[in-house]
Amino acid sequence: MSMPPTLLRPRDGDAVRAALRDLAALGEVPILFGGPVYDDTLLLTEFVGTRTGNLRGLAVQPSSGLGGATMVAGRPMSVADYRHAVSITHDYDGPVLSEGIRAVLAVPVLVDGRTRAVLYGAHRSSAPFGGRTADRMVAVARSLGEELRIRDEVDRRMRLHETHTTTGGVAAGAEQIREVHAELRHLAAASPSPLQEQLRAMADRLAQALTGTTADTASLTSRELDVLAQVALGCTNSEAAQRLSLKPETVKAYLRSAAGKLGASTRYESVSKARRAGLLP
Repeated sequence: MSMPPTLLRPRDGDAVRAALRDLAALGEVPILFGGPVYDDTLLLTEFVGTRTGNLRGLAVQPSSGLGGATMVAGRPMSVADYRHAVSITHDYDGPVLSEGIRAVLAVPVLVDGRTRAVLYGAHRSSAPFGGRTADRMVAVARSLGEELRIRDEVDRRMRLHETHTTTGGVAAGAEQIREVHAELRHLAAASPSPLQEQLRAMADRLAQALTGTTADTASLTSRELDVLAQVALGCTNSEAAQRLSLKPETVKAYLRSAAGKLGASTRYESVSKARRAGLLP
């Protein structure tokens, strides 16, 4: 099922494109393409290394072709010679063969057991994919699935906030947004780049959505904001340190630094001034 766009959520196709570029940088697969699944239909929107535009916009139905079979099975599937493969249907032979594709590996991107996108790797020669290449594609697909899961959770919390707002629960909704903001910065602290930067950017947009301001997040470092976000929830220095995998002394140092930049004398004044500046929700 497709997810409705929100103020915070970028296009899922953009995340698919970034994943394909990460795979392309490895230099192991000459053709890479894929796209998100909308209402049980896979739409091919992102391409690296293709020579024609014949695959662009192709709508792949469940169980049809290699991608459709992968989408339903929820596991990677491949064919060493697409033209003569008997394990798949050949609904899309025209656009696939016109691209000169022979060997294909399709990897599903799963979120809570449901296929939300499919990543393809392909060669113009008939040869099976090596285990290392397949493992890397699976790893990238898992990372993308986690990113989509986090986006879903942000959307769910935002919809909950909107419900609270329309029913008079503004304060409760704002507190939930603060919890999501702190959790995003917590996840970012434990995530690899570039997912770390994406999560922090989402947290910044969340703060701006609640405060209605465009903050200059460069005024504080990412780590200073990570710590302030935990303190804003009422965490002690020890609790913030545990959530962010830091030492309590390090948390104190970040708080002192943030307070100095904000012109605050206490941790609570730092949170208050950071909120007024649009740095925290």
